[in-house]
Amino acid sequence: MNPTSAIDINFPYPRVMAVLNVTPDSFFDGGVLCDDKGFISLDLALKKVEAYLNSGADIIDVGGESTRPGATPVNENQELDRVIPVVEAIVTRFGALVSVDTSSPVVIKESANAGAAMINDVRALSRKGAVEAVFKANLSVCLMHMIGEPFNMQVTPSYNDELKEVKGFLLGRVSACESAGITREKIFVDPGFGFGKTLKHNLTLFRGLSELSELGFPLVVGLSRKSMIGSILDKPANERIFGSVALAMLAVQRGARILRVHDVAATVDVLKILHAVEGVYD
Repeated sequence: MNPTSAIDINFPYPRVMAVLNVTPDSFFDGGVLCDDKGFISLDLALKKVEAYLNSGADIIDVGGESTRPGATPVNENQELDRVIPVVEAIVTRFGALVSVDTSSPVVIKESANAGAAMINDVRALSRKGAVEAVFKANLSVCLMHMIGEPFNMQVTPSYNDELKEVKGFLLGRVSACESAGITREKIFVDPGFGFGKTLKHNLTLFRGLSELSELGFPLVVGLSRKSMIGSILDKPANERIFGSVALAMLAVQRGARILRVHDVAATVDVLKILHAVEGVYD
């Protein structure tokens, strides 16, 4: 299958990226797409995708490795087995834009062959060969900031200046991508809320989103159901929908261009209201 063309960054309105975790252990919805034997069900995944698309999702973000705090890595064969059949089926059945949440050069290559349009990497293409794999596949990429690895990122995160350090990291990874031949119009950036950050760090970064949005690259924001919302509201993940859509609206007002969410319908409704009141799509 030929890869889908990279995602155009010049879209006129904020886009909704729907989270599709084909994992048994993601923090909010791990295992919901597994059958009664614990294997990923392609039928359940496609039903979820159809519901997302009917609710207004623009991009489906498929992930085969949990990156929740404390998560252990999976090997490439496990990740390929989880991700590639789902990507192929989504592209074939729906023709939808698909992003793949991966750091593996092998998974990047095979995702492109399966029809993915974008790589969403929590490690910002820092693994050996990852930058080259994205360049060769002509994919878009989202570069995210994280301290450490998922298994230890929340142990003792520390910053002298959160906004300055995150900006510097992202610009450094952009430079690495450009040096390898990835053009600017294929690059998105994500401050990485919850990835090596305390509640204070997250709030400081959120207040600085307008400054991050001025870096010259579309800003991706993933806040859906995360622990920072739980800390503020004192509620478990399954009771954080209102906090999630509130932050989604505030993020768009501060320059976010793609919202990575679990609750597509609610987020789309909020964006429609925001557009009607403030014309954020104009």
